[in-house]
Amino acid sequence: MSQGIHHTEVDGIPTLFAYAAGPMRAGLVFRVGVADETLAGAGITHLVEHLALHRQGLADYHFNGATKAAFTHFHVEGAEHEIVAYLDGVCTSLLDLPMERLETEKEILRTEEARREPGQLPLWRYGAQGYGLVSYPEWGVRGVRPDDVREWAGTWFTRDNAVLWIAGERLPAGLSLKLPAGQRRPMPAVTSALPTAPAYFSDGKGGVLLDAVVTDTTAARLYAGVLERELSRSLRQEGGYSYTAASDYTSRRDGFATVTAFADALPAKQDAVLGGFVDVLAGLQVGRIAQADLEAVRGRSDATLTAPDAAVRRLPGAAEELLAHRPPRGLDELRAELWAMTPQHVHAVALEAAGTALLQAPSGHGADWAGYTAAPTTSSYAVTGTRFEAVRKGGPAVVVGGEGVSLTAGGEAVTVLYRACAALLSWPDGGRRLIGTDGLSVEVEPREHGIDAHTMATIDAAVHPGAVVHLPPRQRQSEGAASAGRTAGSAGAVRQQTSARRTGGQTAMLVIFGILAGLWSLLALSYTVFGASDPETSTGEWAGLTVFLWAVGALLAWPAVRVVRSTRRG
Repeated sequence: MSQGIHHTEVDGIPTLFAYAAGPMRAGLVFRVGVADETLAGAGITHLVEHLALHRQGLADYHFNGATKAAFTHFHVEGAEHEIVAYLDGVCTSLLDLPMERLETEKEILRTEEARREPGQLPLWRYGAQGYGLVSYPEWGVRGVRPDDVREWAGTWFTRDNAVLWIAGERLPAGLSLKLPAGQRRPMPAVTSALPTAPAYFSDGKGGVLLDAVVTDTTAARLYAGVLERELSRSLRQEGGYSYTAASDYTSRRDGFATVTAFADALPAKQDAVLGGFVDVLAGLQVGRIAQADLEAVRGRSDATLTAPDAAVRRLPGAAEELLAHRPPRGLDELRAELWAMTPQHVHAVALEAAGTALLQAPSGHGADWAGYTAAPTTSSYAVTGTRFEAVRKGGPAVVVGGEGVSLTAGGEAVTVLYRACAALLSWPDGGRRLIGTDGLSVEVEPREHGIDAHTMATIDAAVHPGAVVHLPPRQRQSEGAASAGRTAGSAGAVRQQTSARRTGGQTAMLVIFGILAGLWSLLALSYTVFGASDPETSTGEWAGLTVFLWAVGALLAWPAVRVVRSTRRG
């Protein structure tokens, strides 16, 4: 067991303990997360977490929960008796979840989701399943039933699928963790939606994002640190193109890890940032790794491993490792490996990362010139069946067959097979969206293609009932805000149709407020330039009125900005 971390057991649950002075800290970790769910049932683990914490109420001590891709954490900090009460309360609630709170917690989760902006890299890499589900809305929360929640909790939140960790002066007296027996669950299956790598896709965001899957090693952690230093030096210090250039390293706990890197960019600097970003990666791939950068990153890592609270900080991660059947390694072993690393070890990781890289380029930018292959936004074939042409001229056609549905235009197609349908979104107005496990989706609008009721019923019947998500009535112009998916069609002829459409009312609002904001801004500009030279106006009066004029202009412009932003969500 890791140095400073002692292994024991509480009520049959493996327990990791590390000595620490001050307030006691503890966590109960389960091997279940978003990646264990289905797209149609997404959010059920998060819902169980919320229900399990409800009876804690308001407390003076700090506690919380977290649902991650493959693990769910319940953690707490406080006095010894508070730790005991919290852990006992979580376990008691998991055995008898407060179902009277079900609908209320659903609303809370939907409110929480409205503030969340999930990244798109997971869905492009893994598809609409497994680790890719972290990119999607929690569509399963709305229709989940009490029995579904109880069954999920009884299957995953068990004694044999948990690890407890505690940091304090001793194990708390009176600790009791009553959980049902179960089985240790394997790590989620790793899926892929990328036929080849390195790959890229274009997104409306202004910055550049990249992730790569590498073997989880000390050298890989050093590579992430060196990459951040190189990006910061090149894009911020030397080029002045980016304000933020950073990287992150996340162990997947299955022997692999994800290295993520990011650099922001203004619209006028997107070309420079993308080019500079790729140049930094290329430099590391050919072995241009400065010894000084390696030493700086190594020094920070060693300081973390030798800190007085090093063992305590490692407890949550060590619990995840234990749940993944990967015994935590000792601090001395990690330090010895850290100081044995050379630039050649980091270079080897750079080459590994190059082979799995997925790049998110700003909208309208490609990376073919750098050796990246465009990630697929279309399918390799269309189903055979009944063809329904679009009512509006030039729109894509829908083909409904016995094995699936295709959207076709310009010789391209997006196909979702019924057997590989991760979710069928169903609206009361008859609209449907089929999302394939590869992340591609087809939207079927009966009125836009003249599709009869019998054909729509055939589609509904062909999809497994467990994949159907019934959604409330929608506002057509904003439905894209609740969507997640991959844009299809190189020329825009074939699309998933998840982006919002601007209505006539929105356009009118955009024009009216745009004109008002423009006229007011001219007034503000005139006063700013000429008002200061007016001998009858004091400096304080001029400054105050100037601020007022520009503030009103900003308020007039804001509705127009909101309309533009709403039409760009997808």
